[in-house]
Amino acid sequence: MKNTKRVFALLLLLGITAGTVFAGGGRQSVTQRTYRAAFVTQAMSNESQAFSWRELQRMAPEYGFEMRVFAGENEPQVEVAGIDQAIAERYDAIFINPSSIESIIPAITRAKQAGIIIGMFSSLLPDQYHDLMDFFCGSDDFLGGVQAGQFVSQRFPNGANFVEVGGQAGHDAQIKRRDGFREGIAPNIRILDSQNAPTGWNTIEALSIMEDFIVRYGSQINGVWCHWDNGASGVIQALQNAGRTDVFVIGVDGNRTGYAQVRAGTQALSVGQSFTNMAKKCLENARTLLQGGTVEKINWIPLDMVTIETINNFVEPDW
Repeated sequence: MKNTKRVFALLLLLGITAGTVFAGGGRQSVTQRTYRAAFVTQAMSNESQAFSWRELQRMAPEYGFEMRVFAGENEPQVEVAGIDQAIAERYDAIFINPSSIESIIPAITRAKQAGIIIGMFSSLLPDQYHDLMDFFCGSDDFLGGVQAGQFVSQRFPNGANFVEVGGQAGHDAQIKRRDGFREGIAPNIRILDSQNAPTGWNTIEALSIMEDFIVRYGSQINGVWCHWDNGASGVIQALQNAGRTDVFVIGVDGNRTGYAQVRAGTQALSVGQSFTNMAKKCLENARTLLQGGTVEKINWIPLDMVTIETINNFVEPDW
């Protein structure tokens, strides 16, 4: 009995009580655990998603997560298989940025039924499916389109003819950027034509679309609304090849390519997103929910309007 009392007194002196275990030379409560989260995304060939994955990995330990990625490379069935694998392996949370919203709904439904936290990353589910997600973290692509349209209207008060190089056909961002731009432009801004990238957010496809527009509309084109900055690179190349250096090009993303093109004067505007803040908010929300707390369902990450006049007000991106 004396020995038992001595041991207990020693434990109290050291600050160690029942319910603690040693890990790596320190103390860790048995009530603490490492959560597992999967990032299901459209493609690692998409720079924004590759950067997002790096940021999720970098910040995951701070929020108590281990991360795994399932990249579909623009094949929805691969993304579905990733979600099903996360379900089978009893993951705690899944952050999803799909190639196709409609294709992924049945898999999200299964994950939700399995009790997994569902966080939509950058892509918001349609209103009728909001009950399937625990939260959304992303930029307001519709608002980005509106702001781009308003920017164009201010720069062309007497009207102008634009063509639109859209993002991946059917993608949530493509749809909202298209619709927002139409909402934002003045009545005297005319959209001559619009075409989406058929297979993904592909620079070569953007170049090809723009080449076709140049052949069709020639000198009628005053400006181009491109849904992503790397696509704007293809647009700019096509214009330069045709000797059209007078065309007003605007894009979305706020990545290093967009910043470089704004600085060079070949792109007038990049509507910038912060994927770092999206990743951070996803991890923060998932941890809060797993620990019994509550979060906002819709979490908008503010946009940056990057122009030659404002570019020095922002932190240079590294993706």
